[in-house]
Amino acid sequence: MDDSDLKTGPLIINEAQFLLAQKRTHLAAVRTGLAMLALPMSIITFLVATSRFYHFQNNLGYLIPLLALCAGLLGMGVHMVLRSLIRLHRTESALFRLRQQSSLLNSLEQEAAGHKTTASFF
Repeated sequence: MDDSDLKTGPLIINEAQFLLAQKRTHLAAVRTGLAMLALPMSIITFLVATSRFYHFQNNLGYLIPLLALCAGLLGMGVHMVLRSLIRLHRTESALFRLRQQSSLLNSLEQEAAGHKTTASFF
């Protein structure tokens, strides 16, 4: 390591930590979006499974707002997943560029790859 790496090393490490924190946030948003997609499907499945106990025409006042809510949740879930995946891709690209520019991160990555061991569960 030369003198410039010693000065910029902590800044590069901080930037990498920031990008990794962003990545965790985007992955959490993807998980939340997928849960928002699963909820309307569960509600619709429940309505179909119990449909023999009610008549659709007699319960339009309840079913139409419920289906509108399901459509809204589906739309929000799709939007959240797509937006998070786009941001996750941008964060991954920035992290890749940072690794390409920094010899310090490359050496840390190679050192970490050398110390990896496979876990045995038996």
